[in-house]
Amino acid sequence: MREVIEQNKIPRRTLYTGAGMPAIGIGTFGSDKYGEAEVAEAVYGAIASGYRLIDCASVYQNEASIGNVLTRVMEEGIVSRKDLFVVSKVWNDMHGEGDVIKSCKKSLSDLQLDYLDLFLVHWPFPNYHAPGCSQDSRNPDSRPFAAEEFMVAWRQCEELVEQGLVRHIGMSNMTIFKLEQVLPLCKIAPAALEMELHPGFQQRELFDYAIAHDMLPIGFCPLGSPSRPERDRTAEDISDMEMPEIVEIAAVHDVHPALVCLKWAVQNGQVPIPFSVKEAQYVGNLKCVTEDPLSEEEIRRINAADKNCRLVKGQVFLWPGANGWEDLWDV
Repeated sequence: MREVIEQNKIPRRTLYTGAGMPAIGIGTFGSDKYGEAEVAEAVYGAIASGYRLIDCASVYQNEASIGNVLTRVMEEGIVSRKDLFVVSKVWNDMHGEGDVIKSCKKSLSDLQLDYLDLFLVHWPFPNYHAPGCSQDSRNPDSRPFAAEEFMVAWRQCEELVEQGLVRHIGMSNMTIFKLEQVLPLCKIAPAALEMELHPGFQQRELFDYAIAHDMLPIGFCPLGSPSRPERDRTAEDISDMEMPEIVEIAAVHDVHPALVCLKWAVQNGQVPIPFSVKEAQYVGNLKCVTEDPLSEEEIRRINAADKNCRLVKGQVFLWPGANGWEDLWDV
């Protein structure tokens, strides 16, 4: 029998509009390893188990299957639309005039929804790659970030809010350098900032900047993304779940190290979006943030263990003449 986590036990966050959302969700990026049917079935099981935040994206190529699931769980009475907080993102090849709106409408059609709770600009430039590409893949049309170009996409996001197709808009994979260029130009401020966040890469300066500007940090790769694609791997990467601090704290709590990463994330004020197609894992991920919290000393210990190890470096987005992936992140 499926375990169901009670809604009143799941922590929540409040956006600057006053709207609420769960403090943990389920991701839907299959990392080029899991097909859309597997991901969609995991989303069904996750919602049935108590998840209400579903993080989607057009580039994940599974929104149509997830849409069938969303319709199914509502028809079966598991949830109503107002119970869910559904996120999607516009991909990099749809930043042009009119394309962002077209992309959002396609996501809404695929997801079988009338509106999105949050719509993100997935990356801050129009550089893109084909699904499943290798690490050395490059698009000759790639180019550096330009605020004016980004704002073409953002103005359309604002229009989507005005049309009622989107409740909130946000950004993803940004840096402080980029944010300082575009935030003063926004008519509608971003409500969230999706960013890589895990014990080995805490991005404290960017995290604090987001909080100071009323952007809720949503953390992808909260477990260190052990299933991430090969194109996002390098020999220097560390494994969060093998960090001594994480392993030792997990032993104290008698849980898997992954659950320590999630407890830390939620208690630190972010919204992690772990992905799994295995029921025991996604149920455990949700349940762990409702019980047996980490102590303040354990939180401090993990905070001090930051390795500044970015895992999703984005090499495939580099432009001709770039020195390396650091250029993407203004390092």
